[in-house]
Amino acid sequence: MERFTETVIQIIKRIPAGKVMSYGQIAKAAGSPRGARQVVRILHAMSRKHSLPWHRVINSKGEIGIQDEELFFTQKTLLEGEGVKIKGRNRIDLEKYRYQSIEDE
Repeated sequence: MERFTETVIQIIKRIPAGKVMSYGQIAKAAGSPRGARQVVRILHAMSRKHSLPWHRVINSKGEIGIQDEELFFTQKTLLEGEGVKIKGRNRIDLEKYRYQSIEDE
């Protein structure tokens, strides 16, 4: 497994309940500021295998970006269950809920 992939997995595992990170934020913290799409691929391919809290990863606009209606509802429900308030259909207040990882600092 590549170092970037390993780092991304570790960062995602450390996102605490009730907090979120964006794909780009994770990519930057893992050492590849332009690697947001790779983070998407890692989540898609490895969430189940590594028990990743995939629902805590959102887009840079602070939105749940999943197009599939069932997965969208699952992500929204999981986040709300952790105390994250969703504004409108899919907006999350990044000022309040964004997690700053050690690698972010």
